[in-house]
Amino acid sequence: MLVARLFRLPEAYWAPITTIVITQSSLGAALKVSWQRFVGTALGAVLGAIVASHFEPHVLVFGASVFMLGLLCPLALADRSAYRFGGITLAIVLLIPRAGPAWETAFHRFAEVSIGIGVALIFTVIWPEREDTPLAEKVNDSPRKTNGDQGKLNEFPQSPAAPPAIGDERS
Repeated sequence: MLVARLFRLPEAYWAPITTIVITQSSLGAALKVSWQRFVGTALGAVLGAIVASHFEPHVLVFGASVFMLGLLCPLALADRSAYRFGGITLAIVLLIPRAGPAWETAFHRFAEVSIGIGVALIFTVIWPEREDTPLAEKVNDSPRKTNGDQGKLNEFPQSPAAPPAIGDERS
């Protein structure tokens, strides 16, 4: 948020929100989601600025714009997550009342998200998430109790009326 405030962005809170969304356990995962977020936000901001400059806010205009964004994303080789991120930016540019021109709102949104992406990537590089062993693996690797039989787990005791199992040395 401090970096976004240095640029005097009016809605600097989008930068830390983006940082939280982007931060992943590995740099590879963070780079992939960052690129999709960046492309989607850019497409949503550009489309939103163009549409808002020519049309008043209206549900049909918004719906047609979301549809157009859906057509643009594959052309930009962007996936569904880019489409979702672009849709968020498009909604902010088209639907939130603004005092200035639409291009300014679109640019601010793009800048705030881009700063958040940059901060998230820096965090991922300098403070990677530790790979924890899943709980199931910890349980499977824990020492096992036996009934004196090597390698045999504690099981429900055999019923006295049941015949001994094949290969069972008890009689």
